Amino acid sequence: MKKVLVLATNYGFWSAELQGPWDALKNAGHSLTLATYLGKKPLPIAMSMDTEFIDAYQDVKVNTPHAVSRTQELLKNGELDNPLSIRDVDMKDYDALVMTGGPGTPLDICNNINVHKMIKHCVDHNKLVGAICYSVGALAFTRDPEKGYRSVIYGKTVTAHPRKWDFADFDLTYDLYEATEDNKGTNLMTPGFAIPLQDIVEDAVGPDGKVLADDMATPEKPCVAYDWPFVTGLSVESSVAYGDKLVEVLASK
Repeated sequence: MKKVLVLATNYGFWSAELQGPWDALKNAGHSLTLATYLGKKPLPIAMSMDTEFIDAYQDVKVNTPHAVSRTQELLKNGELDNPLSIRDVDMKDYDALVMTGGPGTPLDICNNINVHKMIKHCVDHNKLVGAICYSVGALAFTRDPEKGYRSVIYGKTVTAHPRKWDFADFDLTYDLYEATEDNKGTNLMTPGFAIPLQDIVEDAVGPDGKVLADDMATPEKPCVAYDWPFVTGLSVESSVAYGDKLVEVLASK
């Protein structure tokens, strides 16, 4: 059994991108501790709880009934209640770091210096780091001062949310599912997703690295990369495969 720290955004995680790895790790017998930026219960972005939601690019329904119903259970059964605040976490207490995804991730995970410190600790101490969807941005932004401030994923093979999925002509709001007055997220609106992840990650890995950004990935053909200490997953369609790969890698260490 490993002690795994799981990070989630307070501004809208994507249901399957938390539920998939959470269930996989828990079912494998690992001890999970949840942490968020505000130390508040993470809530899914509302669109990720709609089984009729259709991805405009692939023209498919991306939210499975299982992912939505299991996320509802996690929200009700107390497993996601009372997370730690990210700023209060000591990564020395954990064997692995697993980040979840969602549109809110660039707002409080990717740019969070405390998250960068956690990632750097894991790299320096040979611990697994997982990232899916936009949380891969946190890897790109984590820099190594001993290597000219190159990203910790320089020269690595990782996934990145495809640029073909990024620059949609729509205004993105961060409406949370079952928001409360004390936990209502943000009324911010952005012109599409907050960051163009593929471009950022391609720059971060450099000429010797590789970015997997399959814009036609599906649950049957997921996109996951493993390049120690990193396990990365493309997006919602790869959530189950991401969780399975995390379990597989932890079992080998």
